[in-house]
Amino acid sequence: GGNPQATIIGYDMKMSVDQAALINGTSSHVLDYDDTLVSFLGHPSVTLFPSLLALSEWHGKSGRDFLTAYLVGLQAGGTIGVCAGLDHYMAGWHATSTLGHLASAAGCAKLLGLNVTQTQNALGIAATQSSGLKRVFGTMCKPFHAGRSSQAGLMSALLAGNGFTSAEDILEGPQGFFQVLKGKVNEDVMGLLGLGWDVVNISQKYHASCHATHSPLEAAVEIVNSENIPLEAINKITIRSSKMALDAAGKEIPSTGLEGKFSIPYCVANALLRGETGTQAFTDEKVNQSEIKALMQKIKVILDPGKTALEAHVDVETMDGKKFSGFSDILQQIPPLSIKKDRVGKKFLDLCGSYLSKKKAEQILRKVQTLENMSNMKQIAEELSTPASKRKSRG
Repeated sequence: GGNPQATIIGYDMKMSVDQAALINGTSSHVLDYDDTLVSFLGHPSVTLFPSLLALSEWHGKSGRDFLTAYLVGLQAGGTIGVCAGLDHYMAGWHATSTLGHLASAAGCAKLLGLNVTQTQNALGIAATQSSGLKRVFGTMCKPFHAGRSSQAGLMSALLAGNGFTSAEDILEGPQGFFQVLKGKVNEDVMGLLGLGWDVVNISQKYHASCHATHSPLEAAVEIVNSENIPLEAINKITIRSSKMALDAAGKEIPSTGLEGKFSIPYCVANALLRGETGTQAFTDEKVNQSEIKALMQKIKVILDPGKTALEAHVDVETMDGKKFSGFSDILQQIPPLSIKKDRVGKKFLDLCGSYLSKKKAEQILRKVQTLENMSNMKQIAEELSTPASKRKSRG
C-alpha cells in the first residue's frame, strides 16, 4: 500500500498518492456512468478527479485550489482533444485514456504550482506514457484505462516538479503525440484559447452505458411511449447511427453485463422491455435472458454516413405495417445548470443508496456542492472514507 497519503474512496484505508489515483480512477469508471465532453472525445472527470483529490488531500489544498486545477486540466484535455480530432479516436485510441494522461498532468501541475517549463515537462512525461486501445471496450481494461491515466498524470507532474525532463514539443513535434497517435496540429484552435470554458459543455449520463447508446435508446422509448405501441406489436426497429457510435457501441450480441453497456441493440431492448437503465440492468443474467434476446433480434443497427457524432435516427415498424420515426442527439440536450444540478444530485443519492445511509449520502452531497468554500480537501476525503462498520450490508 505504500505511505498512507490519500484515501481510497469507500474504505477506511489510505495508500500512496499514486495508488489512490489508480484505484479511485478505475473504480469510478467501472459502471461507465460518468460524464462526457465532446471536445475531450470521452470522459474527462474520471481522469481528473482521482489524481486531484489524492494530491489535494496529501498537500492539504483548499476546495478552490482543487476546482481551479480541475478546470485547467479539463480545458487542457479538451483543447488537445480538438486538435487530435476524430482521426485519433477512430484509429482505435481510447481518448479517455490518451487525453486523460495529459489532462491529469496539466491539472496536477496547476495544483502543485509548477512553472511553465515544469508544466511542459509534465505534459511530455504524460504523453510518452499515453496509451489505451478501444479493442478492450466491454472488459475490465476499459475502467483500468481511466485509473492508469489519472495515476500517470499525477506521477508526471510530481516528476516534473522534481526536475525530470521530457520533450517540450511533445504534442506537435516530429514523432510526437499528434503524429504517432493520428492527431493533427490545428492552428485554428489556438485562436480560440481563452474564449470559453469547456466545463459548461459537459454532458452527464443518466443511463449506465456507453454514451453512444443513449440517443437510440431515448428515441426508441419516445416513439413507443408516445404512439402507445405494445412491444408484441413491433415487427422491427431500425437504428441509423454514425461510425463513431457503432465503433464504440456496436456489439450486436453481448454475452456479459460489461459487453451489454457497449451494445446498442441490448440497451434499446432493455429500455423498452424493462424501463430501467441504471446499473442493475447490466448483469450477465439480464443480458442473457431469453425475452431480451428475442426483442434484440428485431433491432437492426446500420451505419449512416451522414451522421458524425452520437445522434441517432430510429424507425419502428409494427406488425400491421405502420412506421414511426424519431431522432435524438443526446449531446445537444444539455439542460440548464439548475436542472442538471438536481438530476446529478438525485443520481448520486441513488448510487449511494445501497452503500451508505441516506443521511450520510446527503451530508457528502452538501459538502461537494459547496466545495469552493472548503479550506482543506482532507475534509471531503474523510467524508469519502467509509469504515466497514458504517457501510450498509450488501448481502
